[in-house]
Amino acid sequence: MGELAIKIRIAEREYPMRVKEEEEERLRIVGKVLNERLRFFKDQFGIQDKQDLLAMVAFETMVEKLKLEEEREQHISQVDQQLNVLDDLLSSTK
Repeated sequence: MGELAIKIRIAEREYPMRVKEEEEERLRIVGKVLNERLRFFKDQFGIQDKQDLLAMVAFETMVEKLKLEEEREQHISQVDQQLNVLDDLLSSTK
């Protein structure tokens, strides 16, 4: 798989980049989602300044990232606990 030269438009500005072919679709989806969130904040809160809009989207994104990381850690902890219980059960039957 090679690299592609693409342009992603965010907040009415184009950003040229070189990406691996397998990453192109993901990056285009991210660009689309970012623009949708920018429109949401602009429409919902009447924010016009692009820097403020981008800051709000960045903030929202980091909140979601931290939330997902916490959920992931909880899931890992639960799986570890369940594996320990299974290990204890298997060890006690020997």
